[in-house]
This record gives sequence, structure tokens and C-alpha cells, in this order.
Amino acid sequence: MNPQDLRTSTDERFLADCQVETFRGPGPGGQKRNKTSSAVRITHKLTGLNAVAGESRSQAQNRANALRRLRLRVVIELRQPIDLGTFSLPIGFSLKVSERNAAYPQVVGLVLDVLSACEWETGSARMALGVGSRPFTRFLRDDPELWIVVQSERAARGLRTLTSD
Repeated sequence: MNPQDLRTSTDERFLADCQVETFRGPGPGGQKRNKTSSAVRITHKLTGLNAVAGESRSQAQNRANALRRLRLRVVIELRQPIDLGTFSLPIGFSLKVSERNAAYPQVVGLVLDVLSACEWETGSARMALGVGSRPFTRFLRDDPELWIVVQSERAARGLRTLTSD
């Protein structure tokens, strides 16, 4: 399965390629936590990537949180090659998307793919995405994991560190 398929597949299709484990979460919580296996770990079998959630007493909520985290981890780790010569933005593309929105991982993936195609030069990436400097930097900065990935990739290429504002 290519990175694009992983990004756009339904939750059911995505979970078909995953192993879901439940376990008793660590930390305080009293009698309920000690009797139920509400924490969830989801591992994507094809990539080996995994995510854990155990902050809720609800196994269903932890499962949803772990799935959202895993989908984000997949788009952060796996690049989809982009030909900048033929690239066009998807209809309705916007950086104004909440982390809770189901489209958020797809937006993050596209931003990282474009940055990668632009050799992590933010000016070229912003032009390809049709966004301004401030909204672009704010989008990257607002997700700590995304910010770290971009800064690391830039540092590896000898590019200057991005500033927060």
C-alpha cells in the first residue's frame, strides 16, 4: 500500500492492516483502571509504526485517539513523491484545519511531501501550496511533532532554523 492509499483509506480499511491491542493503562485511576483494559495500542503491520492512547477510561475513546495518532505518524514518516512541474493543489486545500478534523493528517502529509519535493526550502513550498509565510509557519509550529520533523530535515540539509514568528 502506497502512502497515498494509507492517507485516504477509510478507518475500517486502515484498521484491517493493523494489530489492535488493549491493556491496563499505567498511572492513577483507582479501581476502574485496575480492572479494565482500556488503554489501546494500534500497530500498522506493513510499516511497523504504532500509536498508544490510554488517557481516557473509555476503550472506544482511546481506540479513536490511537487511530488518529497513528494516521498522523504515518503521514509524518512516509513521503509521497511529488513532481512539482505537474503538481496542482487538491480542491479545497487549506491550512486552516483543526487537528481534530479527519482531513488533518492528509493536509500534514501534503505539506511534508511538498516540502520534501522543494528540498525543505519553505519559500518554494509556500509558493507551491499558495500560502503566505505567517500562516505556513504557524501551521508547522502549532503541531510540535511536525515542527520538530521540519526543523530536523532542514538542519540535515544545512538550512537555517525556522523561527516561531
